Amino acid sequence: MKKKTKPEIAYHFTSDKLRDGRSIPAVGEWLEETGELRICEKGLHASRTPFQALSFAPGFKLHKVEVREIVAETDDKLVARQRKILMTIDAKDLILSFARKQALSVCHLFDCPPVLKKWLETGDESIRAEARDAAAYAAAAAANAAYTAAAAYASDAAAYAANAANAAYAANAAYAAAAAAAAANKKKAADLFNKEVKRAFKAQR
Repeated sequence: MKKKTKPEIAYHFTSDKLRDGRSIPAVGEWLEETGELRICEKGLHASRTPFQALSFAPGFKLHKVEVREIVAETDDKLVARQRKILMTIDAKDLILSFARKQALSVCHLFDCPPVLKKWLETGDESIRAEARDAAAYAAAAAANAAYTAAAAYASDAAAYAANAANAAYAANAAYAAAAAAAAANKKKAADLFNKEVKRAFKAQR
């Protein structure tokens, strides 16, 4: 693959530190990786869209970045020699709301307990523990019943969303919920998330 040297916009999630333990660089500070770069192994990674980046998210900090010298790229991520943060948002509320919406969009495909449906609709923390238990039961029932694959994925999506209580799982739970919504319209889910993120960045200017 020919190297792309022109700066390009991408997106990158982190927790409070980078994956290698380094502190998150200041806005406008270029990071540079030396030596041979390999996607998934060595280099500065990012994704073309926020939705693509979501599946690799270790936490809620979402960075809009500029990357230079892209040396390899797959369908949902790239690796570059240089990366610079342009802007950062705390995407926790956005991510958890998105997870609930996507799980709710497919909850009609399985026997969704009323308390779980109510939590997906409202995000009421006072019933989340009960909803989480109900989601786990529904997912187990779906796995053991003659459900369609779509129903099994839908029940798993609800369970993922209900368990998204901390930064270690929330971002991937949201992506899993969106993937489960493929039965409805995964592209629509991706477009929705990307638009919501862009609005959040615009609001922070």
